[in-house]
Amino acid sequence: MAGKYFNPEQVNKMKQLVNEGMAVMQEVETLNGGLTDTVKAIAEELEIKPSILKKAIRIAYKSKLTDTNADHEELNDILETVGRTL
Repeated sequence: MAGKYFNPEQVNKMKQLVNEGMAVMQEVETLNGGLTDTVKAIAEELEIKPSILKKAIRIAYKSKLTDTNADHEELNDILETVGRTL
């Protein structure tokens, strides 16, 4: 199968997209690193696990608390059914 031909305008659009995409991904990586550092510092101060804070942020961002609670209720039901609760 022969490679697809792109005209110069399409090539320029793809180059621009790739360059801008790389810049955005670098910015996201930098911001995530800063968020991780902040979460760790606050978690230490509050004496809670950083993963719990990250999960709270993720749930709040996605507005999925109701779904998450329903999942946890179902998980609790399963664990109680099989006798694996504290």
